[in-house]
Amino acid sequence: MLTIFGGHRHGGFCDSIGRRDFLTIGGMALGGLALPQILRAEATQGTGRSHKAIINVFLPGGPPHIDMWDLKPDAPAEIRGEYSPIKTTVPGMEICELFPKLAAMAERFAIIRSLSDSDGEHSAYQCMTGRKRGQQPPPGGWPAMGAWASKLKGNVNPSVPAHVSLMYKTGARGWGEPGDGGFLGMGHTPFRLVGGKENLKSDNMVLQGVTLDRLQDRDTLRSSLDRFRRQADTRGSMDGLDEFAQKAMGILTTSKLADALDLSKEDPKVVEKYGVDDPEFERDGAPRMCRNFCIARRLVEAGARVVSMNFIRWDWHGGDGMNFINSKRDFPLLDSALSSLLTDLHERGLDRDVAVVVWGEFGRTPRLNNRNSRDHWPQANCAVVAGGGMRLGQVIGRTNKYAEHPVERPVQFQEVFATLYAKAGLNLNTREFDLRGRPQYLVEPGIEPMRELM
Repeated sequence: MLTIFGGHRHGGFCDSIGRRDFLTIGGMALGGLALPQILRAEATQGTGRSHKAIINVFLPGGPPHIDMWDLKPDAPAEIRGEYSPIKTTVPGMEICELFPKLAAMAERFAIIRSLSDSDGEHSAYQCMTGRKRGQQPPPGGWPAMGAWASKLKGNVNPSVPAHVSLMYKTGARGWGEPGDGGFLGMGHTPFRLVGGKENLKSDNMVLQGVTLDRLQDRDTLRSSLDRFRRQADTRGSMDGLDEFAQKAMGILTTSKLADALDLSKEDPKVVEKYGVDDPEFERDGAPRMCRNFCIARRLVEAGARVVSMNFIRWDWHGGDGMNFINSKRDFPLLDSALSSLLTDLHERGLDRDVAVVVWGEFGRTPRLNNRNSRDHWPQANCAVVAGGGMRLGQVIGRTNKYAEHPVERPVQFQEVFATLYAKAGLNLNTREFDLRGRPQYLVEPGIEPMRELM
């Protein structure tokens, strides 16, 4: 597991303006790296030059579906809240007035307004695996979305892992967990590229003194690696590493992954349109790193198959009026970052191959509480999907007049996963065997991709 820490108070992630980030190598001192196993797989199978990919954007905390994607302007004031819907470029599709950039390109995404089986837990688990936490997992656990892609498709480029994560470690632990390899094994665990607050304890071994904008300084990098190796040798951790684990260290001296992370190599005008990063962690959530949407796209271009990321903190019912105070600040950030990502994918011809999903763990109570905010509401939830060659420019499903529950086309999380898997070229009939030798599938038997999007 390679980690590049972000979240310091000065500057933004990967922006080459002097803020210090740290490289860490964790997990049994390289023995637990996802990369060695990926390299081993690469040695035994060929990979194609082009690839399908998924960007999974998790909004931790439960974003308010009724204020964002499923407004009810005819409902009483205590339900409809403060926002009005605006028309989009798709007839009949209306979204929140604070999303004008997305409204101007609604033909490039679809809204699912009828997610019906949210687990109700403050966790990224269901958005990363498609499974509910209470669902009995097989021995070894359920694999994350990216683990399936890593297992079934391998890596596109030997210096860029197939499964990577921009999920910040958060104070609320469940909001920062990208999932793992499950019963598919450690070789398909996500390659973590960001960490958490500096005061959060980490079991990673840190390579001090290497900033992202100095990755090309081979002397500094080599000395840091030498220090790490000496520390690991002292612990006896380097004993017995095979050639694939040794080769994994070479990822730090190749430019492919580093270049993808380095936004100084991007057109400044492109970077600017994503928005301004705020690397501060608010309480127990993720920071407002708008430009990570750009980095996610660059990672896919470099060869990643699945990129997961968390963005902001959306649990807003703890104070008077916080639902609307915070949304006035954060909705425009999502509007700029997501619309810029979709524009870039379209202009680069990647929208046929790269799918995007944006969602949270559950919706919010249609009726405002006595603090003029909204509480947890798993009965109804929304998702935005884009790219991937899907049929876009549509609204799927409908809730009742108060956005309380779906009344047309209820959609399960696993249906969305099945759709993303199919669009990523994964065969839903593929079976892998868990640690007890029992066959397991990407989704439960009988779950099909959403016909509306195929």
